[in-house]
Amino acid sequence: MVKRIALVLLMLGCVPALTGCGGVYYAVNASGAASRLEEAKAVGAEQLAPYEYYYAKAHLERAQTEASEASYSDAASFAETAEEYATKAIELAKSARRASGRE
Repeated sequence: MVKRIALVLLMLGCVPALTGCGGVYYAVNASGAASRLEEAKAVGAEQLAPYEYYYAKAHLERAQTEASEASYSDAASFAETAEEYATKAIELAKSARRASGRE
């Protein structure tokens, strides 16, 4: 009986630790996405790859909104999409710059 109570208490003690990981996972994804978005802006993706740039920006903003509501799984998903499209924007912008002879 004592072992069962101890096991239940141990399991209840682990729940807050497990639920706290969502915020960390989101933070890592959002940080990466924000860095890639800044890089995209620096290479001129706003003009050279506007769809990808603004799609990434909108998803990062949505990720921040979801995180503010503690929906960390959704927030992380939006942040991943933001990073993916920011990376595409960087690649397209660099390609366009090379094609125009500016790089």
